[in-house]
Amino acid sequence: MAARILLPLLLFLLASHCWSGAAARRQLLQARRAGDPNSQVKFDFSPFLIEYKSGRVKRLMGTDVVAASSDALTGVTSRDVVIDPSTGVAARLYLPSFRASARVPVLVYFHGGAFVVESAFTPIYHAYLNTLAARAGVVAVSVNYRLAPEHPLPAAYDDSWAALRWVLANAAGSDPWLSQYGDLSQLFLAGDSAGGNIAHNLALRAGEEGLDGGARIKGVALLDPYFQGQSPVGADATDPAYLQSAARTWSFICAGRYPINHPYADPLVLPAASWQHLGASRVLVTVSERDRLSPWQRAYYAALRGSGWPGEAELYETPGEGHVYFLTKLGSPQALAEMAKLVAFINRD
Repeated sequence: MAARILLPLLLFLLASHCWSGAAARRQLLQARRAGDPNSQVKFDFSPFLIEYKSGRVKRLMGTDVVAASSDALTGVTSRDVVIDPSTGVAARLYLPSFRASARVPVLVYFHGGAFVVESAFTPIYHAYLNTLAARAGVVAVSVNYRLAPEHPLPAAYDDSWAALRWVLANAAGSDPWLSQYGDLSQLFLAGDSAGGNIAHNLALRAGEEGLDGGARIKGVALLDPYFQGQSPVGADATDPAYLQSAARTWSFICAGRYPINHPYADPLVLPAASWQHLGASRVLVTVSERDRLSPWQRAYYAALRGSGWPGEAELYETPGEGHVYFLTKLGSPQALAEMAKLVAFINRD
């Protein structure tokens, strides 16, 4: 009888001792981590990345890469080039399978990812550019710029400007695809999200400073572009919590160099005279209905049209979809319709 009572008691005491030991070890580990800057969060930018006080950056998405290749599905061939060895800026070029007797448009593309994730080499952008190059019949140059926070803005703008200048210089004879097939009189810039922001800012710079060799940008496609600020547009502009979060995020991306109401983030603060310098003949702005940035995107289109800029602006809206949905739903009817719009924008005389 006594044994039946003592045995459970001994087992209970043993289990309690083991639990206490494990708890103590967990507490010790937590205490050590509390003093470890490599484990202390400095900025949580989920779902994109986490930066720790040590400076370590853990990216949570957009880190996978695929090699350049000949794509069996689209017939497009791709290859990589280094644009600036000192900064690591590179690009992936795409060439459709056909070899037209006439030259074809040149499309310089800037990927999205909030300026902090993704690259020109990730699967999602490789698939999108293969499809776009095949459907539009263009030589495409997908730019791989440096990312924040390791390289805060304006690094992405400077890298992208360097890539654009590289395209112009190498189309004169150094690059076999650009020189043999590219037509710089049909030069287009395009980008989604942060890449759309970059495309806008490069077109503005091109209009103000000019491009090498007197080149001109025929069109700019801003696909769900990353614009936001404190301008009074949409319901989110009256939400202090959202605006504070947006300001903190923008400050993280640029290391506090520019406020959220800087023209880099919020073109709506530009005077009309600056809009008139936008260096492109045509602009396409796409908006996804459920995109939280859509109020600023629509306001951008309205401001451009009302600025006296002499070009032609188009707005294309997709109902019921979220931010840059077309990247993850590439084969959906909505995404195919939006790509058809982009292809028509590029190929229109």
